[in-house]
Amino acid sequence: MALSRRQLLRVGAAGSAAVLVGTAAASSTRYPAPRWLGDPFALGVASGDPTPDGVVLWTRLAPDPLAPDGLGGMPLDPVTVDYEVAQDENFRQVVARGAAVATRALGHSVHPEVHGLTPNRWYFYRFRVGSAISPVGRTRTAPPVGQPFSRLRFAFASCQSWSSGYYTAYEHLSREDLDLVLHLGDYIYERAWIRGREGATKGPEFRDEAVDLAGYRLRYALYKAELPLRAAHAAFPWLVTMDDHEVDNNWAGAGPGAGFDISRIPALFRRRRAAAFQAMYEHQPLRIAQLPSGPSVLLHRRYRFGDLAEITLLDTRQYRTRQACGGTVTKHCADRFATGRTILGAQQRDWLIDGFTDSPARWQVIGNQVGMSQNDSDPGTAVAVSTDSWDGYVADRNTVLAAAADRGVRNLVVVTGDRHENQAARLRRDYSDPESPVVAAEFTGTSITSNGDGADLNDKGRVLLAANPDIEFFNAQRGYVRVELDHHLWRNDFRVVPYVRRPGAPVRTRASYVVEDGVPGVTESWRADAPIEPPPSADAAGSTRGTR
Repeated sequence: MALSRRQLLRVGAAGSAAVLVGTAAASSTRYPAPRWLGDPFALGVASGDPTPDGVVLWTRLAPDPLAPDGLGGMPLDPVTVDYEVAQDENFRQVVARGAAVATRALGHSVHPEVHGLTPNRWYFYRFRVGSAISPVGRTRTAPPVGQPFSRLRFAFASCQSWSSGYYTAYEHLSREDLDLVLHLGDYIYERAWIRGREGATKGPEFRDEAVDLAGYRLRYALYKAELPLRAAHAAFPWLVTMDDHEVDNNWAGAGPGAGFDISRIPALFRRRRAAAFQAMYEHQPLRIAQLPSGPSVLLHRRYRFGDLAEITLLDTRQYRTRQACGGTVTKHCADRFATGRTILGAQQRDWLIDGFTDSPARWQVIGNQVGMSQNDSDPGTAVAVSTDSWDGYVADRNTVLAAAADRGVRNLVVVTGDRHENQAARLRRDYSDPESPVVAAEFTGTSITSNGDGADLNDKGRVLLAANPDIEFFNAQRGYVRVELDHHLWRNDFRVVPYVRRPGAPVRTRASYVVEDGVPGVTESWRADAPIEPPPSADAAGSTRGTR
């Protein structure tokens, strides 16, 4: 069973709460390493949530990551984990050292928060436990808030069902010239929806649906044991949020998703949420502010990058009203317009809107889970939309986009996951009025693997392009999105691979779109059969570091 936040902070007798949740060295007591029966760093290393003076680091000790009990082959006892941060890859110029205590209460994960670093520069980090040394990770601090900053490069990704294919896209992503990575949700899937990975077999513990802490821990361990994903984490700091599959397909607020089993009884679903959130925290580079409190976790937050960009991560699952009209693609659903329906919750919505006024950044970037632009799948006069997306919460969408326009947001860009498709679209203040002004752009990124190999343009894409004049581009291959922005231009490259059912796919940029400073909407930069880039070499595929 998952522990509550209060229980986590009370576990053990090691001196301070910070030590007990694996965040800092707040006690002189040291706990020896056991005799390893495998590599304790088999799940790799990661960093995230960069600020001008620091980052949070992460690792989880798991010498047997797929042990059926979900404990990673670790004993009951706590273990002291040392870490170092240096200016150079060889650790000759160490600028920070510390220790955290890995306890069974959090799956022997640690999340040390490092402060006092220089803004806007790269660092290297590693962990040590006993005689075992982790792979080297690389991270970057943010530039000072409000200070001139000329360029930001990042990628965003989502939807990486392990059973659907290989993580070749991450091999390519880890070699990009980036400052950070955004992950917009569906980092794991609670069960194997599609079995499309050639040559892969796993036991029933991975075919059955995860409903408790051991089950969710096994899902994360399975995913994070993949070398391409580990390489991408080690190459850049990440900003992470969640969507539905981290818990349950199409869950909403206090309610479970579709279907029925005993875990969907309300009281048991709260326990299931608590277990899912704890496992997520145990396996992601999240700060102590994101430590779950039972079935609740704080995931909406902001990051500022000089005077150039502010990235706001949303949570469109935890506070939403139950989906209207069954949560599927439907026509004539009047309930989706109801003013009392919310996808954000009043508190998060007000916080988001207040941020439009307070930020000095040139670009306001919203990291969003489910599609915000209207996706009508009926080319006729009717409107057929999924009510699990913002199309099912029209009042919230109109309120947010109207607030952005009324408060003079200069450049609003929404980056989105979930749809397993690449889309470039204009966002209108009110889609019920064809003359409503365009106020923002939305770039939807495809999945890493979910839905298998995919296609360049399928029947669904043809219908969407015909029925939605504001959708400028559609592609349903797998991959990620690469973004570069300066004070004048946002460039969005849709990076795709031709297949994921087997490893070794090449990558190419399928199309590029731009947003010009002060001009809402999207403009095609170029769209062509760009040269295909070769698959990574064996050395690059196994690397734990990116290159600039």
